[in-house]
Amino acid sequence: MPHWLVIDLEATTDDGGWPVTEMEIIEIGATLVDRKGREVDCFQCFVRPLRRPLLTPFCRELTHITQANVDAAQTLSEVWPSFEQWLVRHQSELEGWASWGDYDRKQLLQEWQRLHLCSVLEKVPHMNLKQRFAKARRLERPLGLNGALQLAGMQFNGQQHRALEDARNTARLLPQVLPPER
Repeated sequence: MPHWLVIDLEATTDDGGWPVTEMEIIEIGATLVDRKGREVDCFQCFVRPLRRPLLTPFCRELTHITQANVDAAQTLSEVWPSFEQWLVRHQSELEGWASWGDYDRKQLLQEWQRLHLCSVLEKVPHMNLKQRFAKARRLERPLGLNGALQLAGMQFNGQQHRALEDARNTARLLPQVLPPER
């Protein structure tokens, strides 16, 4: 049975935002779901940033990730092999991977290049679920995750801006954009 991987990243930032090139991943959340959006497996891990190791007050408040969370974490170079080891168990049934918007894909590509990391995901199609949902609903412009959930008659479950909870909520919208199985 085909599965989809939905990934959400949390990253260093400050009020007003930073360019993607300045941001570093501080949390990876991934949920592996069937085509109906039901979770099969999940992965969550904090990541210690190296270039700007101190989280800004804005970042801590937005994500509810503490300085202690990232200080105790491994770097992305150390975390990524664990993620890949988890993912490779599911590789044969992986139809694609998705994220809400294109930020997560761009951030991962940038980090893979910067740190010379390889990923199974480089060979798997990516879906920008934010764009796909807007197109399916014939919206003039894409909505944020919370707005899309509300439009679909759902409420956000859990804490917003936490990677695994954001990924799980994003996955709930996946069945609304996938073509029906044959």
